[in-house]
Amino acid sequence: MSSIAPGSAVRRIFIDKQSPAAYDALVRTAEAIREAAAGAGLDRNLVELVNLRVSQINGCAYCLHVHTRAALRAGETAQRLGVLAAWRDTELFTPAERAALALAEASTEPAATAARDEAYAAAREVLTDDQVSAVIWVAVAINAFNRVSVMSGHPVRPER
Repeated sequence: MSSIAPGSAVRRIFIDKQSPAAYDALVRTAEAIREAAAGAGLDRNLVELVNLRVSQINGCAYCLHVHTRAALRAGETAQRLGVLAAWRDTELFTPAERAALALAEASTEPAATAARDEAYAAAREVLTDDQVSAVIWVAVAINAFNRVSVMSGHPVRPER
């Protein structure tokens, strides 16, 4: 299966369909990460905030679509979703959420050493070791899915 991604004249291969065993392994990994996050006491809203923030950074329209719907189903508010890209400039997020978002950003752009170290230190102040690990793993997984969708040109179609 393939498509032409918006803004591109190049037909893209849906790599999830082209190499289904590899994609299935990624899905199983993500399932294990969701279980670890739940076991660490991270609520679904926080996991979806991390998924969304990483997807914003990576410009993955498909994952933004999927995880916005998941966040709303989990009880997240439209207000918080609307300001997520500017979470540092609001008082809408708890200290734990702020720490998780900073850690997710640092996991997405790990070459920014100072930001990475600052985010990690802040996370250690308000999250348990299991929660820090889970947040990083959630970020790792959504980064992988972002790359699959962006490189495949997965479309976001209008909802009815």
